[in-house]
Amino acid sequence: MLLAVDVGNTNITFGVLNGEKIVATFRMMSQTAHTSDEYGNNLIAMLRNNGIDRKEIEGIIIASVVPNVMHALVNSMIKYLGKHPYIVGPGIKTGIKIVTKNPAEVGPDLVVGAVAGYELYGGPVIVVDFGTATTYVIVNEKGEFTTGVVSPGIRISAKALWEDTAKLPEIEIKKPASILAQETISSMQAGLVYGQIGQTKYIINEMKRESGLTNMKVVATGGLGRMISEEVEEIDHYDPNLILHGLRIIYEKNRKTKPATEAFGDTE
Repeated sequence: MLLAVDVGNTNITFGVLNGEKIVATFRMMSQTAHTSDEYGNNLIAMLRNNGIDRKEIEGIIIASVVPNVMHALVNSMIKYLGKHPYIVGPGIKTGIKIVTKNPAEVGPDLVVGAVAGYELYGGPVIVVDFGTATTYVIVNEKGEFTTGVVSPGIRISAKALWEDTAKLPEIEIKKPASILAQETISSMQAGLVYGQIGQTKYIINEMKRESGLTNMKVVATGGLGRMISEEVEEIDHYDPNLILHGLRIIYEKNRKTKPATEAFGDTE
């Protein structure tokens, strides 16, 4: 089985895959510092809670946008699972070509999402990821990553409201019954959710218009992606596990050519 690890700005998402099937997922906060032993013990416990023995893990792949956690996390994998992970970054085979002005600036999360969107749904495709930031990328019919848009995620916007205003409370992010809100909480919910819906529609349609790829498929993922996708007819598919499948695809492209230590160096 494969352990796929997506290190985001808010959470670390772990997925265990048996072939193309996801058999377990679990999360840890990425904003809290941990030692390699803490990561290792928590990981073993979460695997055990899902009925998975550590010896069943045959390979590991990680995509991370949080460099500070990587030393402890990678060494926990080596120490507790006995595996050197593949790390999505320069030198790894992805199957797509990044043709932006500065490919090195493209985050591994965007690359993984682009790979999954293209491999699973074909190109041209827009991949929208509703994470800490909301990101939009285009992969054309030739498998080229041509552009990306990054905007504040809905949780960032919500946090700014209740942290930077004196009288607005912390609220649950959900769609209110009507945009015609008449009290504070539903007023905030309306602004956040309908604002994200409007932004999503506009950016998708403008990306299609300016690229000339008006018939592009649109695939969405991410924590609040389901709620927004249900309100945006421009989104064709919502796939909550898109990033985990992207990691699986990248792992398969690399494992038959070079082991992780040879491809990316010894991480110890």
